[in-house]
Amino acid sequence: MNKFALAAFLSLYVCAAFAGAQKEEALSSSVQSAMSRAIGDGVQAKLIFPTQAEADAWMAEMSARLAKRIPDEFMRRKVLTAVQYEATRAGLDPQLVLGLIHIESGFNRYAISPVGARGLMQVMPFWQRQIGTSDQNLLDVNTNLRYGCTILRHYLDIENGDLFRALGRYNGSLGRAEYPNLVYGAWKNYYAWSGAGNSVAQR
Repeated sequence: MNKFALAAFLSLYVCAAFAGAQKEEALSSSVQSAMSRAIGDGVQAKLIFPTQAEADAWMAEMSARLAKRIPDEFMRRKVLTAVQYEATRAGLDPQLVLGLIHIESGFNRYAISPVGARGLMQVMPFWQRQIGTSDQNLLDVNTNLRYGCTILRHYLDIENGDLFRALGRYNGSLGRAEYPNLVYGAWKNYYAWSGAGNSVAQR
């Protein structure tokens, strides 16, 4: 599939929230505690790069790519800062997370799926009961990204770094190729960035 065909194909999936089949599973007490600590860390999001020049270059490039999807510059920079911070903090590639958001919600921070998955990363509310608190707003940009990145990191860990299977778990379609391939396509064709300071999807 060429890049233009891929663009048309992906556009079919970003008009509405994609997620919703993610499965609620029992967590061990140690995993639950670790995830709760990650969610509860109240540190303000900030860009994490070796130099300010690299941070500025990344922000400028990614902001230009998202200008049509998030027209408001303040909100665009807020989303990008939170994505880069939360992804890096969780040991994920920020560009991967951008690709996932592209497919999950089309960067609509108010997206709600038919089964209640919420926000940019389409977080299911049962995660609040498992690792957070009921007063945390999953439509808040920072909260949603913190949950989403923590959850994806958890799936990567239990799948021993297998990103294909972790993405399947995230979408509730484990073992099927459609969703991981959509995320890969968005990641590699829209958000790939070769600059220094780029995290990887595996620790």
